Amino acid sequence: MVSGGNQEAGSTAVGAKILIVDDDPDTLLGLTLILRKKGGHEVVAASDAIQAIMVAIREKPDLIVLDIGLPGGSGLQVLRNLKSNVATLCTPVIILTARGASLEDEALSAGAEAFFEKPADPGALLDAVRSALQ
Repeated sequence: MVSGGNQEAGSTAVGAKILIVDDDPDTLLGLTLILRKKGGHEVVAASDAIQAIMVAIREKPDLIVLDIGLPGGSGLQVLRNLKSNVATLCTPVIILTARGASLEDEALSAGAEAFFEKPADPGALLDAVRSALQ
């Protein structure tokens, strides 16, 4: 976890706190590097469904990048829980998954801002992050 000041509501696209939720260490590392170095963001991480909700409530990220296939529960259920909790209701969520595009409609209907299949193009992902943070 990187230390830094919390962002106020309406954060700019640069310097936002982003929660990455993924159980694959390589994906966590890759996303962290992209979001920190190319996006200038603070990154926090969670590796399972239960931890994702706890970290989201505790850290109050400006945005969440969420995998669907997680230990402890589905990322789609995590998304539904986040969107039904007053503390995380307005936090934008981008889905990044290897589960396939067949889940895209369900993810977007549940409240995701964007949907990407792994491996995602880093430029397109950063564009979606910037857009969701505005």
